[in-house]
Amino acid sequence: MDINNLLWFIIIGFVAGWIATRLMRKSNIGLVGNIVVGILGAVIGGTIFKFLRISASGLLGSLAMAVVGAVVLLYLITLAKKI
Repeated sequence: MDINNLLWFIIIGFVAGWIATRLMRKSNIGLVGNIVVGILGAVIGGTIFKFLRISASGLLGSLAMAVVGAVVLLYLITLAKKI
């Protein structure tokens, strides 16, 4: 992975994490928190999209996939905190 791909990966992770925290009405988890949630969300979203055989290509497709995964991740974290 070259530096440009790494930077885009981090930027998409941040934006996806930020959007997901707003959609889930979570308090601001900070820059690093948004990046971590977004990157983990991208992995989760990729798995969900692959399982459902949904194709997501390009910048917007990658962002949508990461946001879906990040929302799922935040929901699971919320459920785990209630236990």
